[in-house]
Amino acid sequence: MQSWPAVEIPQLPGRGPALRLYDTADGQVRPTAPGETATMYVCGITPYDATHLGHAATYLAFDLVHRIWLDGGHRVHYVQNITDVDDPLFERADRDGIDWRDLGAREIQLFREDMTALRVLPPHDYVAATDTTGEVVELVEKMLASGAAYVVDDAEYPDIYYRADATTQFGYESGYDHDTMMRLFAERGGDPDRPGKADPLDALLWRAARPGEPSWPASFGAGRPGWHVECAAIALNRIGFGFDVQGGGTDLVFPHHEFSAAHAESVTGERRFARHYVHAGMIGWDGHKMSKSRGNLVLVSGLRAQGVDPAAIRLGLLAGHYRSDRYWSDAVLAEAIARLHRWRVAAALPAGPAAADVTGRLRQYLADDLDTPKALAAVDGWVTDALEYGGHDDNAPTAVAAAVDALLGVPL
Repeated sequence: MQSWPAVEIPQLPGRGPALRLYDTADGQVRPTAPGETATMYVCGITPYDATHLGHAATYLAFDLVHRIWLDGGHRVHYVQNITDVDDPLFERADRDGIDWRDLGAREIQLFREDMTALRVLPPHDYVAATDTTGEVVELVEKMLASGAAYVVDDAEYPDIYYRADATTQFGYESGYDHDTMMRLFAERGGDPDRPGKADPLDALLWRAARPGEPSWPASFGAGRPGWHVECAAIALNRIGFGFDVQGGGTDLVFPHHEFSAAHAESVTGERRFARHYVHAGMIGWDGHKMSKSRGNLVLVSGLRAQGVDPAAIRLGLLAGHYRSDRYWSDAVLAEAIARLHRWRVAAALPAGPAAADVTGRLRQYLADDLDTPKALAAVDGWVTDALEYGGHDDNAPTAVAAAVDALLGVPL
């Protein structure tokens, strides 16, 4: 699957501190410790609707991770999937009278355009679920052979499920109790009431073929992949077990990330799928939760169509800490537009205060669990000094613009 074009990143002098990130499983901020090549898997979209600001905020957070690692001298192997075979996609296609493949292709292209406009660095591997069904089949075969999976006793639809107790450490990532798991499982795509399951919490691995649904051949019967196993297979086969960061929004902590990790752990016998589990907060609109049911989604493409500079969208989302649930509003956007204007005016000055201090603070704050509010304030301070007091360093405006571009992804 084709991703989107890469942008050129300025090379900054020197190196910043090592990146530290909050790990959901451990409940604390810990240093990342990648080797020469840092590895990251971030869950991608289910392409049945356009990119909203919640999506954008998540991908911007991991774009910062990508940029900080590059600035630290690492190569980055970044993998992202596309869940282009799933019930929401089929339901939307049926509602709109369009083939599900055409709907998926249209929304994937719009997502590419949005990511390009926001200057998000593309993944090294951009992988569609429909291109990896053979990999999923192989992984399910291994789980069946080990006893981690079983076939439901259903003559018509012999679906395959993963046993939630197949690994002793299940639940370590989210830390949720059983009642919370059951509630979230039911709310987020699980099927606790499916007859024939050994445990209501067991997760679907392979959905046996149904009339009117796409299916792929398998040794255990034609069907299509479950949601969680798709990501486990893609990550295992692209970057391997024990990669540096598994990322997504907080709504993926359970069941999606918990089960995708458990699937991989059950076949490898290893304890921890990723070294860091990192999750971005949710974005609301003007004091309310942003959701399709409320009809209050703010779309990146919609803002772009209104003429909003994507750099302002980026700044507006970076104004809050990535782990915080926060709200978008007209006031947030107006502040971001004004900030972008001030930054660009200062970057165009013939001279300004020395740039080394602001570059160093940018690196320091971003390396401390992506503290973008402090990072933006550091640039604000330099901009205020430059506009109000001037400076004598002819290279400073260009150097600050390069640091803001390289580390924050905002072109000045």
